[in-house]
Amino acid sequence: MKMYTELMDSHRKRKSSSSTKPPMKNTKLTDSFTGSRRVTQATFDKLLLTFVCEANQPFSIVETSSFKTMMETLQPQCTVMTRKTLCSKIQEAAKNMKSIIIKKLSTVNCVATTTDCWSARQHSYLGVTCHWIDDISLQRHSAALACRPLKGLHTFDVLAAALEEIHSEYHIREKVTRTTTDSGSNFLRAFQLYGEEKEEETNNWQEDGGSTLDDAAEDSELEVEYQDVFAVLNDNTGLEYQLPRHQKCACHLLNLISTVDATAAEATNDIYKRLSRSAFAKCHALWNKTSRSIMAYETVESECKLQFLRPNQARWSSLFFAVERVVRIHKEQGGKAICNVCTALKIKM
Repeated sequence: MKMYTELMDSHRKRKSSSSTKPPMKNTKLTDSFTGSRRVTQATFDKLLLTFVCEANQPFSIVETSSFKTMMETLQPQCTVMTRKTLCSKIQEAAKNMKSIIIKKLSTVNCVATTTDCWSARQHSYLGVTCHWIDDISLQRHSAALACRPLKGLHTFDVLAAALEEIHSEYHIREKVTRTTTDSGSNFLRAFQLYGEEKEEETNNWQEDGGSTLDDAAEDSELEVEYQDVFAVLNDNTGLEYQLPRHQKCACHLLNLISTVDATAAEATNDIYKRLSRSAFAKCHALWNKTSRSIMAYETVESECKLQFLRPNQARWSSLFFAVERVVRIHKEQGGKAICNVCTALKIKM
């Protein structure tokens, strides 16, 4: 029994010593952090490029001392690119994205585009987006094709030339079924002159009532003057463009309809006309005062806890949101807050 007990004790000791793991070496937090966060220079440049583009940061941010210090502290082995390098990489990324979109659109049979022009800070721009449905998955896809600066006035010929150029760049000139715009006179004129509907009307007129050269030659003797076709085709004066069919924006049309209906309601109902003009006169007085005076802005901030939204004629729903903000302030802060603002700004209630 004594020998058995000794053997069992020695066996237990060997088992416990073999199952016990050696103590691990103490690891530093900085080593594990830098090891897990270490990236290559190419990945670092790509992440920096994505940050600047998605966050709408100025290109000069890469040259600020605080930004350089932060990046070099997080990734000591990487170098922050210069502003000039950043600009060239963004241009290269834009070219690559454009080629990807062109390759994708080459597999699509039909697309639709939307376009609009606007002015901001004394500069004019034309934006174009493309939309299509995948034939297999039936999912809707969209892509921004251009946000291009425009020189001069937004005349119909300038818009037609820019839009046709963008369609040709992406090789979708023959694939565009419709182009949606607002009801601006410049867009309407451009599609009226250069759209497919104008071309179809001309063809229908020739088929129905237009006389051809052969019919006229059979009826009477005509002197035919021959022209050099190649010379005519090569003589591109820039006055003729080929645009797809036109589609007016439904949201813009609904806004125009509501505006006309509101005006018609004022003309037919004297009570509504008096109340509407009185209410909007006070609202416009508030909007004008708060947008032109810093003291008025601070007064509204103190009394109403929210600022009034000033409507913009170029934005279709701005008037609705401006009135909605006034109603919200009256509901949350009470009518006394608006009365205090009107008293401080010397606006008649």
